[in-house]
Order: sequence, then structure tokens, then C-alpha cells
Amino acid sequence: MKHKNSHLLVGYWSRLRKGRDVPAQGDIDPRAIKRLLSYVFILDCANPARPIYRLAGTGLCERFGFELKGTSFLGHWEAQSGLALASLLRQALKLGQPLCLSSIAATADNGMVELETILTPVSLSGGTPTRFFGMVQMLSDPAPLLGRSIAYERLVGSQLIQEDEPLPSYDQNIPPPPPPMMNLRAHPKAPYLRLVVSHERPALLNFGSGDMLQKMFGLIERWRAANNEDHSHTV
Repeated sequence: MKHKNSHLLVGYWSRLRKGRDVPAQGDIDPRAIKRLLSYVFILDCANPARPIYRLAGTGLCERFGFELKGTSFLGHWEAQSGLALASLLRQALKLGQPLCLSSIAATADNGMVELETILTPVSLSGGTPTRFFGMVQMLSDPAPLLGRSIAYERLVGSQLIQEDEPLPSYDQNIPPPPPPMMNLRAHPKAPYLRLVVSHERPALLNFGSGDMLQKMFGLIERWRAANNEDHSHTV
């Protein structure tokens, strides 16, 4: 995980468990995470191949350009990413572990941003987990989304997260998400979390929707390569 708020959400989820494998959805107190609510969501995964948004924050809905409640979580992912995600969601529910997704999101006119999605498993009434409490954070400059909405999303990496040590006390004064035109910077990986399962670059296919999308994913690969090169120069 890269974003500070991702670590905060996993820490909050961990404390809600109170010795259980996963917390119940009813344990979530919106007041405890009020500064993050705009980008959190509840995902119904009774059928992991057909996950449905049960709730979604206003900021998240604005990023996709419509009300997400009642719609498919996989609806805005390209086809092969959707297949990979169904398997990952099923695995996270079975193991009772949070899942971190790295993705590239693109607008209809090829504007691209890097996103990090956290999914923490929860149960409805203390039984087997069938839902996720999640959040989406932007890791790159959000300027490409100014006046535009996300049209497509492509999975580029995933992690199942397991705790090695107790997480620090939850900070009630967590900072709100930065305003739209700020550059969001990645945060270093916290020492109290370790990677259990990693799929750095799943073999994904193109959308198959024409030359425009083929070109878009060519741009994605060049954008990621340029980011990696810039990072190596600054380390």
C-alpha cells in the first residue's frame, strides 16, 4: 500500500475485529472516518463474480460520473481485469484479509490517473464475510480528471495484506483527501504490513473496443515506464 489513508483504513478495520476474523458491517462508525467518507464504499460480494455497490461516497461517484449504488463494481473495469478481480475478491473473502488493488484509470479522451483501492472484508451479522468496506485513493496528479469522469480502469497490481504487528492507535484527526488540483504523492510502505500475495503485472488483454482503446493502453504503458524512470532518478 502506498497511500497513508489506505493504512489508516486497514488499521481501523483491524481494530473493529476485536479478536474476530473480520468485523461486522454494523460495527463501522461513519463518525470515526468522517474525513474519508467521500471516497469509501460498501461492496456486496455474495457472488464475487458479480460484486455490487451497496453504498458509495459522493466524491467517488463524481469520479465515475454517476451514482454507483446498485451498479456493478466490475462494470468500469476492462474485461480481463474483471476476471482477475473476481478471483481476488473470492480469495480475500475466504482468507479474511484486506486486498489492495493498483490500477490505471482513463477518461474517454485518454487522460490517465493512478488509483489505489483498498477492500476490507466484513460480515453482515458475524457470519462468513460476504461484503467489503473499501476506499479509493488517487496516487497521481488528478488534473486529467478535471471536468471529466473515469471511463475505464485497468488492473496493474494486487496485494493481500496481513498484519505482522499491532497497528498504531487510530488518529481521529486524520487529514481529509487533498483538494482536486493538488498533486497526491505516494506514501512509503508501513513496516507493520507485509505482502502475502502479489500479482505485479497480471497478463491482461485489451478492451477490444477499437483503435482508440488500443492507443490508450499503449499510452498507459509509456506513462508507467516514464513514471518508473522518473522515480529511479529521484531515489
